[in-house]
Amino acid sequence: MPPLPAPGPLPLPRLSRRLLLASGTALAGASLLTGCSDDSDAASRRRAKAEATAAQKLSRGAARDSADLTARYDATLAAHPGLDATLRPLRAQVTRHREAFDAAGREATGSPPPGASSSAPGRAAGAEDEAATSASPGPTVASDQKTALRDLATAEKKLADHRARVLVDAPGELARLLASVAAAGAAHAYVLGAAAK
Repeated sequence: MPPLPAPGPLPLPRLSRRLLLASGTALAGASLLTGCSDDSDAASRRRAKAEATAAQKLSRGAARDSADLTARYDATLAAHPGLDATLRPLRAQVTRHREAFDAAGREATGSPPPGASSSAPGRAAGAEDEAATSASPGPTVASDQKTALRDLATAEKKLADHRARVLVDAPGELARLLASVAAAGAAHAYVLGAAAK
């Protein structure tokens, strides 16, 4: 039996010009897609950062509004201690609203909770705001209880309406919080108005 010839290199398939063009086009398309993906990622990051900044700004403003409303409750309670049973529960809710808006602002930017880091030891974040609020003169309160209640009702209604307007520009969770607090404010206004009759 004659010996078998030694195996040689396998012949390479001939690549047609059409196949070369198709593969070149595919490679170019892939690189374009990668470029688009990078641009899309950068745009998404910019959009997320802008939304976080807007959410933080809205949250801070809402927290300030709740702090101002709390100060109005405090001034009314100081002027009319007999209204304590009516006003104290509403004031407690307004305080919780402020805390919720503070938390939403921190979540928007990934800031640590109060007390986790601060400029002075033992001082919580936002303490400067509270000090500034307590140092500023409080709102004026009518000497008549019913008028004072109506004034509080007006302040609650005005703030609830404002929150209902701005929530359309807020991102999801903050919009829901604003809607919930606006509804609570409208309910407070109703309770205060009824108490003023």
